[in-house]
Amino acid sequence: MSDFAARRTMMVDTQVRPNDVTKFPVIEAMLSVPMEDFVPPSRRAVAYSGENLDLGGGRVLLEPRTLGKMIDMLDLQPGDMVMDLGCGYGYSSAVLARLVQTVVAIEESAEMAAEAERRLNEAGVFNVAVLNAPLAEGAPRQAPYDAILINGGVEDVPEAILSQLKEGGRIAALFLEGALGVARIGHCLGGRIVWRYGFNAGAPLLPGFLRARSFSL
Repeated sequence: MSDFAARRTMMVDTQVRPNDVTKFPVIEAMLSVPMEDFVPPSRRAVAYSGENLDLGGGRVLLEPRTLGKMIDMLDLQPGDMVMDLGCGYGYSSAVLARLVQTVVAIEESAEMAAEAERRLNEAGVFNVAVLNAPLAEGAPRQAPYDAILINGGVEDVPEAILSQLKEGGRIAALFLEGALGVARIGHCLGGRIVWRYGFNAGAPLLPGFLRARSFSL
């Protein structure tokens, strides 16, 4: 077993399984996808540090515990189409690709989008379409989605994103509330999103997901 493979197994055994990630396909996907291939070259050595991993430009790859739990909460099915918002270098998309039929990966950084596409192709992951677009707009032409994963912190989720979820669909987002972050799972029921608490976690705020401020004179 290579050093990276051993670290990957340890990551799953110490960070993912003990934190209520119970669905075997999610565990299997995280055991199978080489995280070190989806980070900047300078971060390969610390890919399995167990923390939010700095990708540059204020963006991170979510720590394995957080990403695993958010994916687990989405209750993905093999025939699903998923929108992966803020895919970075493509790691989350590669994990999702092992669980569902199609992944539409959105990345606002043109450089990261190009890297994600290259790395996914090199890894033989061909059921992911990477789009370079503003995160807060999503990919409405491919909607509606069975599930949406947001890879980073939000204060609010724009209606433009919520409207791309099909009836009965699920969305996982990490809401920043003061010093505390709360991961929530939302279900689209009767055309509206019903959110419920998942767990506490933290991540930097994604561009375009600020809560609208009201001003009064």
